[in-house]
Amino acid sequence: MRRTIMISWLLLFVSLFYQSTQDGIGKEKGVLHCGPQNMTLEKFDQMILSTWQDDPSCFALRDVLIYELVVLIEDQEVHHDKLAVLHNQIGSTHSWSWTPYLALECASHSVRISLRYNNRTSPWTQEKTLPGRGASKKPQVFPRDKVFEVGRHGNFCCIMPAGAVFNKMYMSGYNNSNMKTRKINNQTYVLTVLLDQPSNNSCTNVICQTSDYGACAYIGYRPDDRDLQCETQDLESVDCLWTVGKELPKRQLSTEYQLNGSDCPNGSKGRCSQRIQEVGERTWTLTAKNNLGKRELTDRADLMKRVHMFAPEGVSASAVNARNVTLSWRWKVLRYSNLNITCQVNVSHFETNTMSEIFGVGLLSVVVTDLIPNWTYNVAVRCGTTEHFWKWSNWSASVNFHTRGDVPDALDVWMQARDNQTVIIWKEPQSNESHGDILEYEVSWTETAERERLNKTKVDHNFLSVSLTLDPTEEHIVTVSARNINGSSSPTTIVIPRRKSVFLPDITNVETDGIIGSDGGFNLSWSVSSAASCGYVVDWCPASENCRVEWLKVPPNVTNTRVFSKSFKAGVRYSLSVYACTNRAPVFLERREGYTEEKRIEDSLFQSLKWNQRDSDVEISWEPVPLRNQPAFIYGYVLYVDNNNNKVLSVSTDDPKASSLTATNLNINTYTFTVKAKTAAGEEGTTTITATLNSLTDNLIEIVCVSLVAVFGLLSLVTILCFRHWSCIKHKVYPPIPTPVLRDKWLTTGENRCHHLRVDQFPHSEADVMDVPELHKPGAPVNDYVIQNVSAHTQTEKGYYNQPVRNCIPQPSSAIHPPLRSLFPNPLYSLTMVPGYQWCSSGPEPQGGTHLERSSDGYQPHSEAERSSVNQTEVRPDSPISCVSTYILLPQSPQ
Repeated sequence: MRRTIMISWLLLFVSLFYQSTQDGIGKEKGVLHCGPQNMTLEKFDQMILSTWQDDPSCFALRDVLIYELVVLIEDQEVHHDKLAVLHNQIGSTHSWSWTPYLALECASHSVRISLRYNNRTSPWTQEKTLPGRGASKKPQVFPRDKVFEVGRHGNFCCIMPAGAVFNKMYMSGYNNSNMKTRKINNQTYVLTVLLDQPSNNSCTNVICQTSDYGACAYIGYRPDDRDLQCETQDLESVDCLWTVGKELPKRQLSTEYQLNGSDCPNGSKGRCSQRIQEVGERTWTLTAKNNLGKRELTDRADLMKRVHMFAPEGVSASAVNARNVTLSWRWKVLRYSNLNITCQVNVSHFETNTMSEIFGVGLLSVVVTDLIPNWTYNVAVRCGTTEHFWKWSNWSASVNFHTRGDVPDALDVWMQARDNQTVIIWKEPQSNESHGDILEYEVSWTETAERERLNKTKVDHNFLSVSLTLDPTEEHIVTVSARNINGSSSPTTIVIPRRKSVFLPDITNVETDGIIGSDGGFNLSWSVSSAASCGYVVDWCPASENCRVEWLKVPPNVTNTRVFSKSFKAGVRYSLSVYACTNRAPVFLERREGYTEEKRIEDSLFQSLKWNQRDSDVEISWEPVPLRNQPAFIYGYVLYVDNNNNKVLSVSTDDPKASSLTATNLNINTYTFTVKAKTAAGEEGTTTITATLNSLTDNLIEIVCVSLVAVFGLLSLVTILCFRHWSCIKHKVYPPIPTPVLRDKWLTTGENRCHHLRVDQFPHSEADVMDVPELHKPGAPVNDYVIQNVSAHTQTEKGYYNQPVRNCIPQPSSAIHPPLRSLFPNPLYSLTMVPGYQWCSSGPEPQGGTHLERSSDGYQPHSEAERSSVNQTEVRPDSPISCVSTYILLPQSPQ
């Protein structure tokens, strides 16, 4: 026992002596004799590994040892690191590794190790070097086929052959702003690149000098898969799905997947399946790993609450009718027949899809209703569990079917008043409304008061309107129906109101408001009408044309709509009317006019620009601009007056119906008058006219000259007309006086002649002539001679009854003394004819001879034998004419 105590004291003494000795080593210079020994330096791929051991003197130290390591590339320090060694690790072999930024082939890499303890440092006695690749006959680029992460810097070196001149080094697909080249020794150059884009399906090339020399680099990402979800479809296995990360080059950056430690062969597709032995809630872990890193995803679930059903198989249309169809299918998993299932049926036609849902246990069929007759459909079905619904199955394979035909749907009918006729119009049934080819339309009409008098007409299927001549004072009921091979549609009824009533006023007297279009149509709104029991009707038509209206119907309680038509054109004014739909005739509410888009009015708008001077004022007038020539609203007009390009004055009006403007107080000069229309875009439709103003004297002279010319022309015309028709005018104004004619029968003796008028001879003195009294007074005796009458009722001979009897007075002889003739140029016609009597010819007119002498005034003198007195009336029984011979005695002068 005593011996043991002595040995212990001896060891303690030796230990204290050794410690005091070590503490004293190198104190003078701060040098620590404890340090590394047996250092090694190796490389693994592009990583360097250094190992060493502690010096035996380090056992005496009680605190943590700090080893410092320095990495040098071509004798340039590039990295500094520290490694701590605990007291219990002293005496063991230590190791340190590091991956340099530059490939080991590019240059020599050296590692130095030193020990720091209590602010004292051991000498850098331990150093090892890994030499780089030496020069060859061709340029060499390193590293090769290395994987880089996007966003990091990549360093590549080019080792040139001895004596070769370096030209360039670059990475394909990168610009110079991301690359920098530097020299680290005589044969080696380093390219540093900011890797901001991943490689394509292949690698990215690093080129030195020419494309013949280079290396391949793979640039990509760490695994970034996400959204792991696990479920079951067949109720016997688990299917985990996730979102795969960014696509990477397959060769060097392919990602490996494991689910709960088991490999997933199809993990790159984002799906992994495994059989399950037990049900209930559990955790599923997915691991994704590539050369740049690793990522883990977890999901915890009860698979019986995550049933993702298979799509229905064998869907078919088993019973197809006009407006419904029965669909049936089967299940891939028999256990689905025990599940409470919800299915969706998608019915599509053209661009329309209709979705419906049905519920039931193990559903195997469904009836789809509200289909369109004579129509082709495409249907598909998908299902899911009703309880603990997880997600819908995939859609089944689609199936097509065609419904049976049916009668057409009711027509959309409207009316249009045009002149004295009412045009009944309807929209052509679309394919989903006709349910077959339309054969014809039937239109019937009757007066409301006399419904038993029904008129009908057939309209060919190519026409969509019919014109009816209806009594404008009566209300009519019109019905229209369409017919196909399956029958006639339900009739559509419209009531035609009386003309010019509150229902259908005269459109020429309707106040019209403007409306501005937008986006190729009109946003129309109106006030609520209490009469609109079944909604509203809006119709429209170009305002400048007599066209067929288009229309649309608006539901009740809606007072605005979007009016659009494929026929709308920019620059055309349209008239829009709003009607209230009632149980009787539609009621007119309001009218608007506007453009879907206004266009610029071209110049020369006013085709008939005229000017008229009034003293010092000039009126410029034009014809009203037709609506078809107005591609925009006209809000007024403006007149500019210019003289030698100098503006004199301007006149404007805000009346769009104006047709003239007047410029006042103008001087005598030549002016240019410019008329423009005011629109929302400014002044357009420029039209000019040039006029020279005349003085007032010039105007007066012009008026006088025009008047004289007009009078002269009128007189000339009258003269020419009178000359050409002078004979007619003379005959009308101064008719010719008949000349007495002596016929032969008056000069011969016979049965049918009248005796000559006998005139007694008298002296031919001028005094006697001057004392001539009145020749004749009706009913009075003249020198005891009286004109005798012959009865007008003398019966004719030889059976000629009731023949008119001519009462005539024989023409007196013209053998009047010349002096008397001078006083009475034609005494024969100065006598008064007794009513009922006429002069008779006494014989044939002498054609000239020795015993008769023609007087200068056209009368023929009688011979002495012809001047014998006749004092009686002779009536020849065989003559149809009775003549009266009467003496006309001239007064005689006293002897």
